[in-house]
Amino acid sequence: MKSSPLCHQVADGSRWSRREWLARTGNGFGALALGHLLMREGGRSSQVLANEARIEATATTNSADTPFLTAPHVIPQAKRVIYLFQSGGPSQLETFDYKPLLSERFGEALPDSVRKGQRLTGMSANQSSLAMVGSKFGFRQHGQAGAWISDLLPHTAKIADDLCIVKSIYTEAINHDPAITFLQTGSQIAGRPSIGSWLNYGLGSDNENLPAFVVLITRGKTDQPLYSRLWGAGFLPSRHQGVQFRSGSDAVLYLNNPPGISRDHRRAALETLAQLQLERQQETHDPELSQRIAQYEMAFRMQASVPEATDLSGEPEHIYEMYGSDSKKPGTFAANCLLARRLAERGVKFIQLYHQGWDQHGGLPGGITQQCKETDQASAALVADLKQRGLLDDTLVVWGGEFGRTSYSQGRPSPQNYGRDHHPRCFSMWFAGGGIKPATVVGRSCDFGYNIEERPVHVHDLHATMLHLLGVDHERLTYRFQGRDFRLTDVHGHVVEEMLA
Repeated sequence: MKSSPLCHQVADGSRWSRREWLARTGNGFGALALGHLLMREGGRSSQVLANEARIEATATTNSADTPFLTAPHVIPQAKRVIYLFQSGGPSQLETFDYKPLLSERFGEALPDSVRKGQRLTGMSANQSSLAMVGSKFGFRQHGQAGAWISDLLPHTAKIADDLCIVKSIYTEAINHDPAITFLQTGSQIAGRPSIGSWLNYGLGSDNENLPAFVVLITRGKTDQPLYSRLWGAGFLPSRHQGVQFRSGSDAVLYLNNPPGISRDHRRAALETLAQLQLERQQETHDPELSQRIAQYEMAFRMQASVPEATDLSGEPEHIYEMYGSDSKKPGTFAANCLLARRLAERGVKFIQLYHQGWDQHGGLPGGITQQCKETDQASAALVADLKQRGLLDDTLVVWGGEFGRTSYSQGRPSPQNYGRDHHPRCFSMWFAGGGIKPATVVGRSCDFGYNIEERPVHVHDLHATMLHLLGVDHERLTYRFQGRDFRLTDVHGHVVEEMLA
């Protein structure tokens, strides 16, 4: 009689189901894990070591719990990413895409030959005229590439030779939530894993005492909402989701022990909980149980590592001056940039900063002036600080929002006051470090700043390039879910060779 494909026959002639085979062979992996823990932990109790060995053994039976890649697909140029996400859609026409023609033709209607029937949002679609308006701010050329940078960004201008400015990014989403979701997950539809989660899943962590994926949000800013799913793991195992660090005494919610509970009590509770979870996992073979155990253990280790990493008090005064006076105020963008550098030093693989407030449909000159004041110095200081510490070469820094702004005004414009609607077809971002070609400008928009004329870069191209710099072929980093192999770049995307050093 032929063996069932769902069974395995062993040497003694007995037959195990696949579940039994996985559970039993996991014990062999457990012995290896125990040996590793004995060498690593030395003086810890045998009961603790035994429990942690069983936890690691459980993890090895599910390939999703260990890095997907056993070796890089290409030689990695970057080890980590710091992504400075400017939520709301910064106007490229006030920052990096100089268009004097718009000032020359102030108040004229955007020609139909330029618009080409592209869709508009409901906020400006019913205007009687799409009146063009140029930036009220001056632009100057900087660096070896002669990059045009707004006078609003004097500190960014000083690091022009470290930057690759891409002026031809485009997306498919015209409204904030799907556009932000697209930039963070590679899909406009909520529920996919975020880019930081993909990297955690694919590459693992470089520091076992801190999360591989940390999220920092500027405190007190209001604009388009930010949902935790933007740094969620989607259908990946939950341990790959981002961990939000907050300003204040409790950087991570519920991390500290409650009053009356000592660290030893917490350790004992975790050991008992791990044993219960392990027994349940052996009964149900639910891989999510091992994810929970791993997260509990990480939380325990973070009780010591997070306070040390987030304590900025030991930074010298010249560093505070470098990042700006706001860097002494917890939760500001400047303080978060400084914290991002500290996390990068400690091996955190993906550090996501969110800064809201860039959605300027009206009163744009005043609004964007304030936004640049809050972010310009700290963004440039982060690049310069990484460089002086020898970290920029293997740290990829990314700056940008979810889309750009229109070359026409939303509402009636004046030379001193105007607004701009959403524009997904053409916007700018900059990149530095980690294998990026410095002192470079990639792509070009038309004279009206409305359409791309040279080297269009789609969101999937952007993600493919970021993964490539980290040693990952975007087509080969996949996860099977509901019968299909998913990836960050969906079914297309190409590495932008012009961005590479």
